Amino acid sequence: MQGSLGEKIGEGAFSEAYAWAPGQVVKLFKAGVSHLLGRHEVRMIRAVRAAGVPVPAVFGEVTLDGRFGIVLERLDGPTLWHLSRTGAVTFEQAGAIVAALAMSLHKMPPPPEVPSMREYMESELRHDDGKVPKHIATDILALIDRLPTGDGLCHCDLSPGNVIMTAEGPKLVDWTFAMRGAAALDLAFLHVILSELAPEIADNPERPRATNAAAQSEYARLAGISLAELTAAMEPYLPIVRTFVVFGNVVPALRERLIQRIEAGLRSED
Repeated sequence: MQGSLGEKIGEGAFSEAYAWAPGQVVKLFKAGVSHLLGRHEVRMIRAVRAAGVPVPAVFGEVTLDGRFGIVLERLDGPTLWHLSRTGAVTFEQAGAIVAALAMSLHKMPPPPEVPSMREYMESELRHDDGKVPKHIATDILALIDRLPTGDGLCHCDLSPGNVIMTAEGPKLVDWTFAMRGAAALDLAFLHVILSELAPEIADNPERPRATNAAAQSEYARLAGISLAELTAAMEPYLPIVRTFVVFGNVVPALRERLIQRIEAGLRSED
């Protein structure tokens, strides 16, 4: 579709964002990332947008030098991560915004196109190239089958870097890992991302940890439960989330530590 690669405006673990055409950006997946991942995200964004979730519009798909790209509506505004990094919002404010977004998602019936946690895990295992040891794969599926069936809409990457603060309010980007599951699944993703992954690469490791603590506390308040109850509900999902992170290989240096935590978490669930 018409447009050309302009200035680079952002980068994540699997993709880069570039200016494309007036009012548009292209999310260009990095070399080596499967086109299936990008096409899955296109389906997820279109589905959740139709359901009323505040996300950018999808204008089309492109392939540039073998890399899959999604042409999206350009959202004007800084990320919540940028605002918290500069001090424009406090950790508590950032956490409260993330918690409110999570609560609004979890109250929505998920579109039928969104895969369940079990379906997503099975898909990852089918395409795994040895990142996850076989005994963990077997035990993780067994753990999923023991957990209560959740059927809420989970973003599964609700980090402040994926929240764009526009004039119309916060909007969510990066729907690559969206799935159906219990609210505790989303909160477990949030915990692992902000308290285990982000501190490894952040200029101030305490910022993501403080944002996570504030988000979990505010979510518990909104849900009308204690933080201890929320933490207990989230605990069995942590090995599952860490397994997804190992698949993604987001922080390769953490792989062995994550494997150890997965095994310890699985033992505690026996």
